[in-house]
Amino acid sequence: MSVWAIGDLQGCYDATQRLLDKIRFDPVRDRLWFCGDLVNRGGQSLETLRLIHSLREYSTVVLGNHDLSLLAVAERTVEERRKVNPDLQRVVFADDCAELVGWLRGCGLLHIDHSLGWVMIHAGLVPQWTIPQAVRYAAEVEQQLRGKSYRKLLRNMYGDRPVWSPGLRGYDRFRAIINIFTRMRYCTPRGRISIDEKGAPGTQPAGLYPWYEVPGHAKRDLKIVCGHWSTLNLMIGHGVYAIDTGAVWGGKLTALQLDHEELHLVQVPGLDLGA
Repeated sequence: MSVWAIGDLQGCYDATQRLLDKIRFDPVRDRLWFCGDLVNRGGQSLETLRLIHSLREYSTVVLGNHDLSLLAVAERTVEERRKVNPDLQRVVFADDCAELVGWLRGCGLLHIDHSLGWVMIHAGLVPQWTIPQAVRYAAEVEQQLRGKSYRKLLRNMYGDRPVWSPGLRGYDRFRAIINIFTRMRYCTPRGRISIDEKGAPGTQPAGLYPWYEVPGHAKRDLKIVCGHWSTLNLMIGHGVYAIDTGAVWGGKLTALQLDHEELHLVQVPGLDLGA
């Protein structure tokens, strides 16, 4: 059996199929971990979502910011849904939209496998968070998403504030947790996120660090695989394996084998921007 983590798909169905072929994925023996952002921008979000949904018995998905946005859009009026880009419109007006988004809403913000020694998230963690704390905070939002009040959460999750604090309550708390798990790249030593900074390390203002490089961050005894940060490209260091290699921007789609003793990466070309 092989366990593969795969970076942000973002609606790149053709690239996803190429990657599954290249790793010789066999559902009888293999398992897949998807680092979030299954949809948006690639032009084939519906096909991609249907594919991963069809593989749901053999896969684990964590939610990215684009996935959460899709969940929110799917709950809007018909007129509001018509205002989103054509790629997402194909999803929210599909006959099987309710089934697809219902399944997606059941996915988590974090996945952990102690036997493998890995944690999967989409974006980042507050420097002070231990893995057990991250698991607890993710569960708070997951419970809301899977509960009867999920529509209210989806309406209230947007916004760059407040800054995370353990004392936050209600939707301020949920919004802060969501921003950390799905939008974080840079932050201050105290964990204040800089949402607007999206460039590669070295381009950020003084006082900001990549979330995994903050001095004195909490000790974590599990390796972390994540996506979200395409300008970071492939980054391996500090116990973090960042594998969003910009498939939707003409880069590559990356798979990382998690149950291999040595580093084993497989990549295929992403979206052909000249097509």
